Amino acid sequence: MPTREKAASAESTRFDGLSDALLDWYSAHARDLPWRIGPAQRAKGIPADPYRVWLAEIMLQQTTVPHAARYFEAFTRRWPTVVDLADAADADVMAAWAGLGYYARARNLLKCAREVVERGDWPRTETGLRELPGIGAYTAGAVAALAFNQRAPAVDGNVDRVFARLLAAKGEWKAEKAVIASLVRDLVPADRPAEFAEALMDLGATICTPKRPNCLICPVRSWCAAQAEGEPERYPIKPARKAKPLRRGDVYVVLRSGDVMTQTRPQNGLLGGMLGLPTSDWLEDGTPEKPDWLPDSARPIGEVRHVFTHFELQLSVFRLTSGTVPGNPGWTPVDDAEKALPSVFRKALKLAF
Repeated sequence: MPTREKAASAESTRFDGLSDALLDWYSAHARDLPWRIGPAQRAKGIPADPYRVWLAEIMLQQTTVPHAARYFEAFTRRWPTVVDLADAADADVMAAWAGLGYYARARNLLKCAREVVERGDWPRTETGLRELPGIGAYTAGAVAALAFNQRAPAVDGNVDRVFARLLAAKGEWKAEKAVIASLVRDLVPADRPAEFAEALMDLGATICTPKRPNCLICPVRSWCAAQAEGEPERYPIKPARKAKPLRRGDVYVVLRSGDVMTQTRPQNGLLGGMLGLPTSDWLEDGTPEKPDWLPDSARPIGEVRHVFTHFELQLSVFRLTSGTVPGNPGWTPVDDAEKALPSVFRKALKLAF
């Protein structure tokens, strides 16, 4: 075992009593979330639904709870079980996902649901869950703990922040994250792993927040080295982010009596399988090539910007009528397109009106 991991295991003794204090706080202050089995329900032996746990965890990646909750309720009304989701048409799921971003998650959502149905049930362990499409270390730990009450850690950004402050972690961030993961695993109580995971999530979301943490009411402040230093906001200490490259392109909002021209994007690549508007290539250097049907006199009506994981995008928006478009394009009612298009295209559509 590497030296830092040994240190994490040894340091877990410094946190004796933390799990009990955290769980006592959680029993009184747990958030009411649509996918959650709360402390009172768990005490009655009501089990969590792994489908709902998994769906929520996938939606919550890079998304806020209020935003995800609306999508979660719509998804579970339309597809209440993993079997229902596995049977859904790809286009329907991609359209329902529009607005949540990171669309590879939606493609993996369907792959995962179909594999679970093919297997006949959900794997119940971290190792088994990692075999499913789209499930990484965090999601495997979260589903194993929350759905199956396995003694597994669920270490997301909130938990990293909580423990970076508890430890006053000043080392290289990658190494500190490994220490945190090991320490959290050591601290998961055998009798209440699901509630321990949920308690840490709630603590990071409501008290140990990125800015202005409310240390006065924190149930684990007695163990917190950052609070003792008086600078909890200093942590976690992460390397500076590199500036994202900027790509530029054009997007064409082509209208015809209440409809807008749309196209299904290729399955592979960014926004794969999603409904989209016609665009040029998106380039970091050079000028995107204009389509032959675009009149020489056409001028953009404005620009929209959108931030993706690895780059920023700036699109010049052209508003056109159907008379300029050759061939047999696809058309979608504008009201439907506003719901089904990914955010970047919804911004362009909104600008055109």
